[in-house]
Amino acid sequence: MSLPFNTTQFLTSASTLKQCPPDQGSEFAFCGRSNAGKSSAINYVTRQGKLARTSKTPGRTQLINFFEVTPDVRLVDLPGFGYAKVPEKMREEWHRFIDQYLRHRDSLVGVVVVMDIRHPLREFDQGMVHWAAETGIGCHVLLTKCDKLKPGRRNQALMDVKRQLPDSSTCQVLSSTHDIGRDALIDTLSGWVTDPGTPEPGSARRV
Repeated sequence: MSLPFNTTQFLTSASTLKQCPPDQGSEFAFCGRSNAGKSSAINYVTRQGKLARTSKTPGRTQLINFFEVTPDVRLVDLPGFGYAKVPEKMREEWHRFIDQYLRHRDSLVGVVVVMDIRHPLREFDQGMVHWAAETGIGCHVLLTKCDKLKPGRRNQALMDVKRQLPDSSTCQVLSSTHDIGRDALIDTLSGWVTDPGTPEPGSARRV
């Protein structure tokens, strides 16, 4: 059964673990570099153009934002990694908070690692993918802005990335502007919640 992403609503923002919603139910987190198109992907999958904040200036998401898909399922928008016109100390605090969330959030069932298809598998991307494989948590790689490449190059880029991923990870292309990939993404995320083979939240202790 597909989750009703089109009725997703903003729930709350958090700057510490204590401010996060109760650690129960299931949630999946979107993460990626600041210019990878993460917020656009969230708005696209929910069919709500202003749900997640987008900006021409990368790095504007400075909190962990929680969105309620159903009473028991949440979508989580993590601060973009990398570029941000803020002091180094603040960037370090963001990254520390993200690390704490990933390690200690028992309701987290999977991560969506968002990458620009033209610049995939940067250091942060590889770190997230391998962390997910080691901990047994779901991992889906989203190659955004695929409309920027012609179909042949797009398919080649997808195959190249797939060859470098652990067997436990999945991968797809997506374009919010050309309506490519929404159904595949919904199927993957819904499967994390409804598939009996999906690990129980918190079953793999974060290390």
